[in-house]
Amino acid sequence: MYRLIYKSRSVTDLGWDIVRSITDVSEVNNQERGVTGVLIASRTHFLQVLEGKFEEVNATFRRICRDPRHTELSIIAFSIIDARLFESWGMRGIGVFDFNKSLESALQKKYGAVDGSVRFPLEEWQALAMINDIKMIRELPDWKK
Repeated sequence: MYRLIYKSRSVTDLGWDIVRSITDVSEVNNQERGVTGVLIASRTHFLQVLEGKFEEVNATFRRICRDPRHTELSIIAFSIIDARLFESWGMRGIGVFDFNKSLESALQKKYGAVDGSVRFPLEEWQALAMINDIKMIRELPDWKK
């Protein structure tokens, strides 16, 4: 089993419509291929985690690299793993912009900002810590969904 984490810059300002269009298609395709993961989007960048068999994760990433909606792809990690972190997520999308102001503010405070939005980490442990922080913040009783 493998985990690939990458980040990229969007060619346009991101909103929930773009994130939803990506995750809707990815959910179906990933389920057929046994790939799981999460896509986090700020106003300007994507951070994505893919998990599955080497061949499937690699093929999925090659398709992602050809997507014209983003540039400046940077692989953060491509590692062998013992278990999935996103077992039940074919592809979950999380937007850190506009309607998630409190989440955006908390993440900027901890991880920094770039182009007026959250700065996504360039190290595997920090990327996974950020995802964990997002999950914990979203589980708080006063979280606005």
